[in-house]
Amino acid sequence: MEATSLLSIPSSSLFSPLRIAPSAVSRISLQKSSVTCAALLPTLNEPRKKHWKRGEYPGLIETSVPEFANFNKRRTPIKNIKKKVDRRNSARAWANTVTEALADAIDKKQWSRALEVFEMLKLQPFYLPKEGTYMKLLVLLGRCGQPGQACQLFDEMLQEGLEPNAQLYTALLAACCRSNLIDKAFAILEKMKSCPLCQPDVHTYSILIKACADASRFELVESLHEDMAERSISPNTVTHNTVLSGYGKAGKYEEMEKILSVMLASELGKPDVWTMNSIISLFGNKGQIEMMERWYEKFRDFGIEPETRTFNILIGAYGKKKMYEKMSSVMEYMRKLAFPWTTSTYNNVIEAFSNVGDAKHMEYSFDQMRAEGMQGDTKTFCCLIRGYANAGLFDKVKRSVKLSSRLEIPENTSFFNAVLYACAKAEDLMEMERVFKRMKDKLCHPDSSTYSIMVDAYNKQGMRDKVYNLKREQETGSPNLLMENGDVESETKPDSNQTLLLVESEIENNEGPHI
Repeated sequence: MEATSLLSIPSSSLFSPLRIAPSAVSRISLQKSSVTCAALLPTLNEPRKKHWKRGEYPGLIETSVPEFANFNKRRTPIKNIKKKVDRRNSARAWANTVTEALADAIDKKQWSRALEVFEMLKLQPFYLPKEGTYMKLLVLLGRCGQPGQACQLFDEMLQEGLEPNAQLYTALLAACCRSNLIDKAFAILEKMKSCPLCQPDVHTYSILIKACADASRFELVESLHEDMAERSISPNTVTHNTVLSGYGKAGKYEEMEKILSVMLASELGKPDVWTMNSIISLFGNKGQIEMMERWYEKFRDFGIEPETRTFNILIGAYGKKKMYEKMSSVMEYMRKLAFPWTTSTYNNVIEAFSNVGDAKHMEYSFDQMRAEGMQGDTKTFCCLIRGYANAGLFDKVKRSVKLSSRLEIPENTSFFNAVLYACAKAEDLMEMERVFKRMKDKLCHPDSSTYSIMVDAYNKQGMRDKVYNLKREQETGSPNLLMENGDVESETKPDSNQTLLLVESEIENNEGPHI
């Protein structure tokens, strides 16, 4: 029937464009919409199911889509977990940031920044007072010549409820000894004796004996030895080495040989390589090469083998006396024995050429040093700056200063003295005054060498008023020690009486420890 009706339609009607009446279009649209609504009605009429979170409902979660059923069972509230993890990580990151900043300041000997970071650390909720942290800060303040700050920190430690021990007291005592506060150190020793759990040991006595020997107060050294004998504390090699070095610096060679004989006869205090280094460096610094070589051979006969530092001492002594052949032979001997050339080795060589203004060999040694992966330290650049100044190469002085800044070399009093020396050599007094101001801004306390360089420069120009002001500043200036950056141990120590007055005033102003 349908086939007949289709065949009966003319061919022109089959292949002509389809024409639909508007009324038919509207009927089709209504039918389509009704079908769509009918398909959606069952879904809209279904009750909405609650999507339970894990931990809220122990049952299984049903879903209208079976293929996602297993996924929804394992689903966790990712957004809430992320917030908790972020909060935890941010707290941990802050703790790591503060503690790492504190460790970095301690490693770089930046005592002022270390105390600031430590105050920030104490304000955090995760902070707990620890003996190790206070120990590191006390040692840092002692090395940076800040006994007043060390006493104040010790008092704060007691206020936080930490019980002091012998190690903490010894660190505080060492901070006073480094600044020649011997009377204060003895007061700390008496305080230790009165505490049953803080009794002094051989390390405590060795530090105090070294301070007394360096100050040539040998009567106190004898009293300390008697005190050790009463407490049955036997001196060790370190104790003997400090006394030995003190007698040598004072020129008491007979007493020094007596101490050495006692060490050879002792079972606990045998001489070692540190004993050897102390004695040969003593004669080497005084320029007594024959005595240095004689003692070197004597220690070799004792069976003590040299180390890298021993050879560096010999190189430095030969370099200062312009004995370049012996200096080279020692360096070749180090290579033969497979001892590495260290930064100190190159510093001694550079210093030898720097003293005579031999810029060519000085630059060659520095380039070889850099080629072996050593960038140098503060002493390296001090020698370079002085060497170029002695050679009259002031443009290279500026390059060396810029290179040290780019390599982040610590700037201490010795560094600024070298720059001041170059400015004085160039007779550039305006630049010298700018460097002197920057030196004070960097908290680097001027020493006797600083004033000597500047006074000589002003005297050459006949500037008597400047000389008078400098000498007056040197006599009445604050002895507040030194520095935030750099090697402190190589600096000249101040007058002990002036430092004692400063420390006592700091303790009174800050309510320091009553010890």
